Amino acid sequence: MGVNTGSLGVTGGADRLLRDLIHERTGLFFDNGKGDILADKLSPLVIERGFTSLLDYYYLLKYDEAAQDEWLNVMNALSVQETYFWREMDQVRALVEWVVPRWFAAPGAGPLKIWSAACATGEEPLTIAMALDEAGWLGRAPIEIHASDASTAALAKARRGVYRERSFRNLSAELRANYFTHEAATKTWRIDAKLHARIKWGVVNLMNEAEVAPWAAANVIFCRNVFIYFSDQTIGRTVRSFAAHIRPPGYLFVAASESLLRLTADFELQEIGSAFVYVKRPGRV
Repeated sequence: MGVNTGSLGVTGGADRLLRDLIHERTGLFFDNGKGDILADKLSPLVIERGFTSLLDYYYLLKYDEAAQDEWLNVMNALSVQETYFWREMDQVRALVEWVVPRWFAAPGAGPLKIWSAACATGEEPLTIAMALDEAGWLGRAPIEIHASDASTAALAKARRGVYRERSFRNLSAELRANYFTHEAATKTWRIDAKLHARIKWGVVNLMNEAEVAPWAAANVIFCRNVFIYFSDQTIGRTVRSFAAHIRPPGYLFVAASESLLRLTADFELQEIGSAFVYVKRPGRV
């Protein structure tokens, strides 16, 4: 049953104030007529709080010292969890077939740290883990896989490691049989416990550099299908944060439809295998 946002006293001024605050704190930008979408997503939270207008909710988020937990609710409400296994595999293959071998071929190479920076319900980092395992890397090299999202609801699903058919639209039956156990009672599939345990999960808001910093101290960052929801301003802010902390040489994977060419001088676009990858420029801080 939908919520009648008209009953909340939505005004152009309140809509813009809330939109700009959401943009500042989460990076998500509801511009170009998307204000109604934002209002629809937040209306259940507004009503649950007993408010009658979006302006009241804006004041809560902006000024209430106890609003930290409410921001988690906002992130859960706005989270886009559309993802699946074996998505955009050219980039994962570039990681497995090019980045990883060259990393460990270097003298004195230490552990390789990979961060999936917006992992949603976990399909991306688990895909990376499966691909590395298929190539034999997980059993013979020190590789750390970290995965985060701003949505605690999405992370709860990722931590459970249980998936429905929709997540398998691009995964072969053979790989599903190798890495998942079918749970007939719920018509779901559970990821192999040993593989699942290779992922270190956590909550990270990409607009909070204090949260980003320890996670971005990685050698490889995957941040795919996130920037399509950000403005140029918040994309630039996020990429600068990555650049400040990523370990050299530093590889940044974004979705094929997301271009950073106009937005960063910290990374250089390179073709690796059959994928395009942003590589940290030498000497850039």
